[in-house]
Amino acid sequence: MTISTSPRSDGTTVVREPDAANGLAIVRVTIGAMFVWVFFENLGKGLYTPAGYAGLINNYIKNSHSPAIWKSVMALAASHAAMAAPLQAMTEISLGVVLVVGLLTRPAAFVAFLYLGSLWISEWGTAWIWELLVPVLASLGLAVGSAGRRWGVDAWLAQRWPSSPWW
Repeated sequence: MTISTSPRSDGTTVVREPDAANGLAIVRVTIGAMFVWVFFENLGKGLYTPAGYAGLINNYIKNSHSPAIWKSVMALAASHAAMAAPLQAMTEISLGVVLVVGLLTRPAAFVAFLYLGSLWISEWGTAWIWELLVPVLASLGLAVGSAGRRWGVDAWLAQRWPSSPWW
């Protein structure tokens, strides 16, 4: 549904796209729910413990087709699993919650894009290529599209501070 407003002086019409905003909000809530779900799934599997985390990362190092430089980054994370595991847990649950409620959506979605992109590279050759690529690109779309301005806390913040790039 396209809603036209009054014509501008140059003969064009300004068009609002509420359906597009609703669509972005649906994707935002879905990606956020995915993060919350993955957090609880990984918690149940023990992947946020140092041993569980190191085991998973070492499996990626052994079985993935990631570039050697990336495997060295993963090895660094695995060797510091006592710090990296809780950091990953906090990242996943935090991104999930802020995306679901639509708070600081642009920076959160950009962090989600980077985070999911790093997971996608880590899993090269161990998972279907589109399994993480779709949420990676959806997260980038959320960052670009101001997805928190519909059905989110960012909508309220945008009314108070409409020129802020954060929402």
